[in-house]
Amino acid sequence: MPIETLTYAALGARLRISPVAARSLAKRRRLPRSISDDGQAMVSVDLTEMRHTPRRPGGRQAGDALPTRIVMLQAEIARLEATAAGHRADFERERERADRLIAEVLRATAEATAAKEMTAQLEATLRAGAQAGGSIDSQGQAGSRLGHLVADLVKADRKACR
Repeated sequence: MPIETLTYAALGARLRISPVAARSLAKRRRLPRSISDDGQAMVSVDLTEMRHTPRRPGGRQAGDALPTRIVMLQAEIARLEATAAGHRADFERERERADRLIAEVLRATAEATAAKEMTAQLEATLRAGAQAGGSIDSQGQAGSRLGHLVADLVKADRKACR
């Protein structure tokens, strides 16, 4: 286990890598470093324990993989845009449906309000007729038979609303 003190250039030559790669390797492995008398950085390393296999030159460059990756990403973008267009169409359809339902609810509310007002008017008319004593027609029957029918209608309507 001989520990050698080498410069980055010497370490790179022994490992068949560049001096810059040797410096990076020394930093990554946290090898002890010192400065020599002439100002060069020296690395203390045991080369028997160092298991380093150099990469082939240019191994990090993508080469032909980059254009292939670009084409794949463009296809993915096109697929996502088509999906987004489908979701947008669903959104628009549901929005139109909600608008129609809101209009229907408003119309039903207006009809219910008008019916309540009409009911109140009929009740007021019936009460006024009942307080006046009602009128008797030529047959001697109470002229408010229509009033009784309306009162029964109002009572049935109230039961149905509950």
